[in-house]
Amino acid sequence: MTNNESFTEEFNENSDVRLVINIAQQTLTLYKYDKGMTQYTVSTAKNGIGSQQDSGCTPLGKHIIAAKIGGNEPMNAVFVGRKPTGKVYSAELGKLYPERDWILSRILWLRGLEEGLNKGSNVHGGCDTYQRYIYIHGTPDSEPMGEPLSHGCIRMRNEDILELFEQVTEGTTVTIIAR
Repeated sequence: MTNNESFTEEFNENSDVRLVINIAQQTLTLYKYDKGMTQYTVSTAKNGIGSQQDSGCTPLGKHIIAAKIGGNEPMNAVFVGRKPTGKVYSAELGKLYPERDWILSRILWLRGLEEGLNKGSNVHGGCDTYQRYIYIHGTPDSEPMGEPLSHGCIRMRNEDILELFEQVTEGTTVTIIAR
């Protein structure tokens, strides 16, 4: 079994918990039993909407959470390659690496479910959300929310990603919409 193939590829819109990310509004909404429970302000890709490899864009469509990473790490834990470094982000650390796209606190790694849109490849090449390492993750609190500034991922406030992380499971459905 590779890349969490144990998860069903079927998108279950009737599951108890699901997430909807709205790029135009820069929000992530948590639904339980089809009722909007919590809405978070997020930051999606500075390069806009898209699914192609190396585009730096946020992909649209139906996804699942393929992996939850960092559940035992402290808030502001620094991740590199999905592994905790043992460091905790601070403004001083941020000044040492001003161009770094920080991945902090928790990672929810997404897997696309729509062949040719956000899974596998299409006529333009690779378009696979999972292979592009698209996550929902924490970012420094100094980073703006509500405006597209990421490199393709969905950035959240650290307190928000900690809260969201506890309410979802691997296999939770995530729909990313343009508006």
